Amino acid sequence: MRTVRLFDEDRLAECPVAMMPPDQAWGLETARAFDGVAGDYHRTNSENPILRHMRQRSLSMLQRCVPAGADLIDLGCGPGTDHAAMVAAGYCVTGIDASSAMVHEARARAARLDGPHRPVVLCRSIEQLAKFPQASFDAAFSNFGPLNCVADMASAAEQLHDVLRPGGQLVASVIGRVCPWEIALYVARGQWARAFTRLRRGPVAVPLDGGTVWMHYVSPGEFTRVFERAGFAVRALEGLGVVAPPPYLEAFAARHPSLVSRLLAVDDTVGAWPLLRAMGDHFLVVLQRT
Repeated sequence: MRTVRLFDEDRLAECPVAMMPPDQAWGLETARAFDGVAGDYHRTNSENPILRHMRQRSLSMLQRCVPAGADLIDLGCGPGTDHAAMVAAGYCVTGIDASSAMVHEARARAARLDGPHRPVVLCRSIEQLAKFPQASFDAAFSNFGPLNCVADMASAAEQLHDVLRPGGQLVASVIGRVCPWEIALYVARGQWARAFTRLRRGPVAVPLDGGTVWMHYVSPGEFTRVFERAGFAVRALEGLGVVAPPPYLEAFAARHPSLVSRLLAVDDTVGAWPLLRAMGDHFLVVLQRT
């Protein structure tokens, strides 16, 4: 029987895939997919101009909402691409990720940072937030959709509520349901199922360099309602990639850099407009523990 490894910080155990409930097996398959791309993930993300712009939007929101000196947990930190900026902004960073290869990359990146407050990175999934003591952090951050890969969003929201201190905020970019560019692109190609993939309910299998990432596409309303039931209040909401192309159209961005630059600038303005802020490749949301 095929087996996969369960990662709980640095301890490994063997568990047969066939004996796991589907959501746990999906989580492990997702972690393995990210293991496979970890070595090059920081470079490819950093070189993508659309991702760079979206990343800056998310980090700017974090700095507006969370004061320097805060204890910050980075949910689904990947290879630690955001950590240098977080440390430079004065945060004490703890990163978690379910992919052991991503954790290895993030730890290596943290070791190269100067100063006494290097990030601490743990191999731990978002579903394991309860392993932290209650009220451990002042704020949480999650960039580019790790929360979409959580099997039980309600449980994750409740656990996050418990590990945040009163008034603590979550700043997250989440993959949304309505991406105008994606719909237009695939409708024009006659690929109707692909154009409306994000409207599917339940987990969706997304290919990633030979692996599979399982995720739930969610609208801002669906996402915020789950967190409101867990004791959060919405403080801000913006769309990311409302008029600009999604990051996977990097080749288009390379052919039309001036056009994409202008569209990203427009995005900075219209992303906060009513109706439009519910659209985009991602949405950027700030939630506060009440």
